[in-house]
Amino acid sequence: MVLSDQPLVLGVDLDGVCGDYEDALRRSVAARSGRDPADLPPQTTMDAYSEWGLTFERFEEAHRHAVVTDRIFRTMAPLPGVSEALWRLSDAGVWIRIITARLLFNGIHEASAADTAYWLDANDIPYRDLCFINTKPDVGADLYVDDSPRNVVSLREAGRATIVFDQPYNRHLAGPRAHRWDEMVALVEAELAARDRHVPLPLDDPELP
Repeated sequence: MVLSDQPLVLGVDLDGVCGDYEDALRRSVAARSGRDPADLPPQTTMDAYSEWGLTFERFEEAHRHAVVTDRIFRTMAPLPGVSEALWRLSDAGVWIRIITARLLFNGIHEASAADTAYWLDANDIPYRDLCFINTKPDVGADLYVDDSPRNVVSLREAGRATIVFDQPYNRHLAGPRAHRWDEMVALVEAELAARDRHVPLPLDDPELP
């Protein structure tokens, strides 16, 4: 068997896939409004947290406060197993490309970008590229993992293979689907084998560009 000399590029979303954005935002909103975090239910739709009584304008305000004042992009909890899973894939020759739409609102880009880079290092997340972009199909990757229904649909409509990372608000989407990071590893490893893309890519190799 002749193996490809190009690694498989995995486009990995951050919020709701690697980090628990919803819980971090919940704690910020609850603290600011004097509410019990338990009173803010899990998000079941992608409509600016209407279940929490937020309009889009109030969501934007809450997001800004959470990012700039509470620094949630620096402190949010990683989802279980994400570091170990991504290291396993990286060691298997997968090129990990972090792709996030965190630069959503003007005026908070410095905190968003700097805290994202800090969080990735602090939580031992291996990656080779970090892309801030809303139109994810424009970023070249062989396989994507995302939780947002809008992103999954746009990626698939553009012909991009996409794995759904399970969340309550994306249960209507067809698979492939991973509920945990160990399931994600199995799906990516199967894709890696199917494409014959086992290319060693040590992250500490000084020869890499």
